Amino acid sequence: MKIVELLDRASETLISYEIIPPKRGGSVAQIMEIVASLMEFEPPFIDVTSHSAQVYYEEMPDGTWRRHVKRKRPGTLGLCAAIKGRFGVETVPHLLCRGFTREETEDALIELNYLGIHNVMALRGDDNGFNKPVLFNRSRNEYAIDLVHQIAEMNRGRYLEELIDAAPTDFCIGVAGYPEKHFEAPNLMWDILNLKRKVDAGAHYVTTQMFFDNRAFFHFVERCRDVGITVPIIPGLKILTSKKQLQTLPSRFHVEVPEALAAEVEAARDEQVPEIGIEWALRQCEELLNAQVPCIHFYIMQTAAHVKRVVGALRKMA
Repeated sequence: MKIVELLDRASETLISYEIIPPKRGGSVAQIMEIVASLMEFEPPFIDVTSHSAQVYYEEMPDGTWRRHVKRKRPGTLGLCAAIKGRFGVETVPHLLCRGFTREETEDALIELNYLGIHNVMALRGDDNGFNKPVLFNRSRNEYAIDLVHQIAEMNRGRYLEELIDAAPTDFCIGVAGYPEKHFEAPNLMWDILNLKRKVDAGAHYVTTQMFFDNRAFFHFVERCRDVGITVPIIPGLKILTSKKQLQTLPSRFHVEVPEALAAEVEAARDEQVPEIGIEWALRQCEELLNAQVPCIHFYIMQTAAHVKRVVGALRKMA
């Protein structure tokens, strides 16, 4: 079932999750255990992230440098198929522009179509110094809107190469939104208008970057509606669980940690921080539920334990 269909049929706010594939050579067992532990909450769908190839250079004995390219976390498509097959839950693989050619993207979409996976998240992705078109003289999608265009074209039966009797795909396309604006955008309205272009190109719903201040989300949604974005907007949440995240989350994800939360975490002992993060997330969720958001999307890194605490508490309140 498509994400927008799940949202449309729901009688209450849904709760979904996002996981990352294991590192190259790692076991999938831990990821499957995380998913299994979430099944008691009957998740409507689970996102699986994708990661661009990364470049590193090795100095050779003759003084020259050899360029190496590899993906540290391959397996997004396979993991999506395994989760859907084992647990019967819809999965949403993330597709990236950077690190993938348009031909590779088309191949991935064909495979997903064969696997019966019809939901995808279209993202630009991190560059990581990887410029495949230069290496192979092949095309790539520069921005997320280009990727949305490609998927939408396949939904119309139009492939990169003209094919006779090409079967249209039927993908539901998600895109990212940034309540505090994308870090490269000059201002929030510029960023929202760029989001509208992605929706106009064929995106069916929006999932936001994590945020810790609901006021930013509500303001973002209001501005989106003002410019004519009518698709569902799903808030994304991350539970802050360590003092280190006061630096890493703003640095890596370009989000702001509210003064009250930062001060409370900074003053606490290390072992107290997860409880502070859980309580903060609970308050966020209560307010979002009262606002009747279509879904709350939790970003999970290494463990689902803290998210389960929040979701379990929300169920008791219902």
